[in-house]
Amino acid sequence: MDKILGGLVLINGTDIWKEYGVFLTEEKKGGRENLNAIMTPSRAKEHVGVDIREHNGRKYSRTLVPANAERDVTLHFAQYARSREQWLANYMAFIRFLKTGRDGWLTITFTELGLTLKVFYLDCSAYRALTYLWKEGVQASRYKVRFREPEPII
Repeated sequence: MDKILGGLVLINGTDIWKEYGVFLTEEKKGGRENLNAIMTPSRAKEHVGVDIREHNGRKYSRTLVPANAERDVTLHFAQYARSREQWLANYMAFIRFLKTGRDGWLTITFTELGLTLKVFYLDCSAYRALTYLWKEGVQASRYKVRFREPEPII
């Protein structure tokens, strides 16, 4: 699996597969939730207009300069480990890593897309177990993490 999943997603330069056993996943086979979230453009900031009572409508500057509003990006992660102990340790470490980042910031690089997002952690959905955590052996789960991108690239 290292050859397939290794190096696809780097957060602050850390390969999340090699370090935590975490990789991007989709809700269903053939899904595109992650790609859709990454590539969805942010909203444009509103232009400031002046509403003068004596004039019809609203007046805007002759030149409207476009600017992006911040956006939220929700990514779907799966996590895998060969044992319960390894899974628990990696899960706790990965969530802590996302929450603290580097001075709170996370630089997420999607190597195959050639894109990098500068975000910070907002929240995480309740994790969904794919195996029974109370049984010894291979463990897997999935969860969604929501990030905020203050200065969107798109």
